[in-house]
Amino acid sequence: MDLIGEKKFDFTKNRKIAYFISSVIILIGLISIIFQGFDYGIDFAGGTLLQIRFDKPISTEEVRNVLGEFNLSRSTIQNLSENEFVLRTEKIDQEQRKEILSSFRENLAELDILRVETVGPVIGENLKKLAIYALLFAFIGIILYITIRFEFKFSIISIIALLHDCLIVLGIFSLFHKEITISIIAAVLTIVGYSLNNTIVILDRLRENIKLKTRESFENLINISVNQSLSRTINTALTTILPILALYFFGGNILSDFALALFLGMVAGTYSSIFIASPLLLEWNKIFKIEQKGIKITTKKKGKK
Repeated sequence: MDLIGEKKFDFTKNRKIAYFISSVIILIGLISIIFQGFDYGIDFAGGTLLQIRFDKPISTEEVRNVLGEFNLSRSTIQNLSENEFVLRTEKIDQEQRKEILSSFRENLAELDILRVETVGPVIGENLKKLAIYALLFAFIGIILYITIRFEFKFSIISIIALLHDCLIVLGIFSLFHKEITISIIAAVLTIVGYSLNNTIVILDRLRENIKLKTRESFENLINISVNQSLSRTINTALTTILPILALYFFGGNILSDFALALFLGMVAGTYSSIFIASPLLLEWNKIFKIEQKGIKITTKKKGKK
């Protein structure tokens, strides 16, 4: 599956261009987040849950079309059986609920109301906190694992790359007013795992090459390691992105945003593993060497005195 053949690309040479592109995209996203914020879905902003059962089989699209008459077409519709549904909509009052149910009866079929619940803003705030905790615990766990398994500098570089990917996805969602729901948080956590896996493969190859190719410069070792992992990285990206695109185009309205978040994250994760994480190790190595030299110089001066 080596689709590219022997590779000798210089990924570190133009690393500043990659830094600039990423910085611009992230900055635009951060500006949007600061001034526009996020469009939170029902899970976070609160809303109404309806569980209904029709007396004959009804399709999801038919239910969505009726909800569209009330500007609720973006509601989450969970199909429990051929005639039973759970609907999660923005918060509606009792009068609106009666109108929606009457429309269902007139346009589709007679129905029974099995459950009615209202998700308040307090629950939504708790879910926001839990989502943030989930991301924080994921990052802490990653730092601990990579520090123990590899080196501390590898863990910091990996976290920077993961933050890069998450900020790109969240910035684009804010910029284009895409809803942030629990499924989007799940997508972000999936992206974290995927991007970390890509980065670790390259860093592990670099660690092996440091031991084997002792005469090579650190910059050459980075390029060699990325090139050796390139086919694997591209193959993994393609085989992951293809089903995500199928989900986006054929999965319906509810799955489209989830698939979009995954797609953006996979692209950003592949890009950051190659063009951001590995070159950042070179920057780290340069800074570390400068600090070492500074310590030695100071020691010599003190010795002379």
